[in-house]
Amino acid sequence: MKLKPIKTKKDYQNALDRLEVLFDAKRNSREGDELEILGILIEKYEDEHFPIGFPNPIEAIKFRMKQMGYNQTDLANVVGLKSRASEILNKKRKLTLEMIRLLHHNLKIPTEVLIQSYK
Repeated sequence: MKLKPIKTKKDYQNALDRLEVLFDAKRNSREGDELEILGILIEKYEDEHFPIGFPNPIEAIKFRMKQMGYNQTDLANVVGLKSRASEILNKKRKLTLEMIRLLHHNLKIPTEVLIQSYK
C-alpha cells in the first residue's frame, strides 16, 4: 500500500483495514515500518476528528480519591477544611488557584484538568 495522508472517512477505514493486515509485522522490516507510519497517520486523524476532552475536575478529584483510598476527611486535609471539601465535592464551591495547586501536588491531578470550568 502506498502511504498517504488520511483525509476522509474512507481513507481512515482503508488505513484501519491495512493496519489490521500489518498488525503482526516484524520491527525494522518494510511491513514493520509501514505499520509504524500508518499508526502515526491514524493517530493524527483520530486526534483531529475524535478528540477526547478532559474529565470534569470534580469527577477527576472523586476518581483520584477513590484510587488513593481517600475519604472526605483526607480531602479536607489537602484543601484546609472539611466543610470546604464537602462544598467542592458537591460543586457548591469553585476551586481557587491555591486549591488547584494543593490538589495537583497532593493528588497528582494534572492542572489542565483542574482549571476547567464546570457546573
